[in-house]
Amino acid sequence: MREPVIACIALGANLGDAKQAVTDAMAAIHRLPATRVQARSRLWRSAPVEAQGPDFINAVVRVETRLDAMALLAALQGIEQAAGRERPYVNAPRTLDLDLLLYGDGCIASPKLTVPHPRMMGRAFVLRPLAEVAPGRVGTAQLEAVAGQVIEAM
Repeated sequence: MREPVIACIALGANLGDAKQAVTDAMAAIHRLPATRVQARSRLWRSAPVEAQGPDFINAVVRVETRLDAMALLAALQGIEQAAGRERPYVNAPRTLDLDLLLYGDGCIASPKLTVPHPRMMGRAFVLRPLAEVAPGRVGTAQLEAVAGQVIEAM
């Protein structure tokens, strides 16, 4: 059996009951095969960045998983689909968005997946909750760089 890996997953939603969607997704991630949630951030509210629609509810979970990165990505996309995720255009409002931010210490660059997530360091709605569940992965300078972005802990 494959060795466990620590991965971090960003969750966000801004359609329907976004808070419930994020909370339900955390539970769904915990139920994935060979995966367990080790830590959950608080919920955070933020205005859309490069997107449209109402404010987002965001969070990050740290998981231990034996799934390989592509299998974990496929499982996350299945959770999104079950939540009614549609992709009519880039950055459309969404019922649920799950992004694999980190997968161990690895770097992945494939047409389907890039890890670490290529835009995470410029987004307070990712870095603030990530700092709660994986403080060693987010430095003070990184948090200061996004300090001007409006985000509110719930």
